[in-house]
Amino acid sequence: MTVSLIQMDIDYGNVDANIAKAEKMMADTRWGSSGGSGNGGSGGCVNCGSGSGGWADLYVLPEMWSTGYSIHPEDIAEDEQDSRALAWMKKTSAERQCAVCGSLAIRDGDGLYRNRLYFVTPEGTVSYDKHHLFTYAHEDANYANGDRHTIVDYRGFRLLLLVCYDLRFPVWSRWGRAGEYDAIVYVANWPSARQFAWDTLLRARAIENQCYVVAVNRVGRERKIQYGGGSAVIDPQGITKNACQGHECTCQAEIDISTVEIIRNDFPVLLDRD
Repeated sequence: MTVSLIQMDIDYGNVDANIAKAEKMMADTRWGSSGGSGNGGSGGCVNCGSGSGGWADLYVLPEMWSTGYSIHPEDIAEDEQDSRALAWMKKTSAERQCAVCGSLAIRDGDGLYRNRLYFVTPEGTVSYDKHHLFTYAHEDANYANGDRHTIVDYRGFRLLLLVCYDLRFPVWSRWGRAGEYDAIVYVANWPSARQFAWDTLLRARAIENQCYVVAVNRVGRERKIQYGGGSAVIDPQGITKNACQGHECTCQAEIDISTVEIIRNDFPVLLDRD
């Protein structure tokens, strides 16, 4: 399965501008294109440039990609049923016959604000509500957290969906029966002040779960916070298949279910898990 990471700077609160940017970055970086830097292209990738020249199977956007991150959802959240960003994700998925994944600040039908990660395919939409809300910044005072995991079956992979702060909690990332999922998808607005933790924990989650990790962080500056990117695709042995550097760019990689199966069969550590 081909995966494209969209590591973008986000224009705070400007849904239309962020949709336009995501659209351009996706269109300019078709799988296997040579690309370039800036808005679109593969500038900053460690190992871009191979592929078949078509659309990727899966495009992943950052946390709250249409608005930027805020602990005050009343300033940025869209009603879920009227969300322009979600409508664009559905339209793009249908037109390009791919999956589009990213989180949005939304107000649900019960009037609750959610940091909701959507996985949109031509066949339908599933979602995951961020479980570990960032109490350090009082996210828990303004958003309702989710209480269940979401695993998506898509093109031969089972993908566990998680959001930002969830990364720090290995028990939540190692859930269910041994080997119940083949990849973890993380989306984030993770500050560069804690970049080392992001890089280290992504690798740890891949190794301890013997699965791929597909992770997208934003870049740029919002108020006093700098975001350093570091979006990456990491294989089940903790080896980086591809990664973005600290500026706006995209990153492509191919993940193979047989790699997961071989590693788990040859070294079945998950059978001895707690």
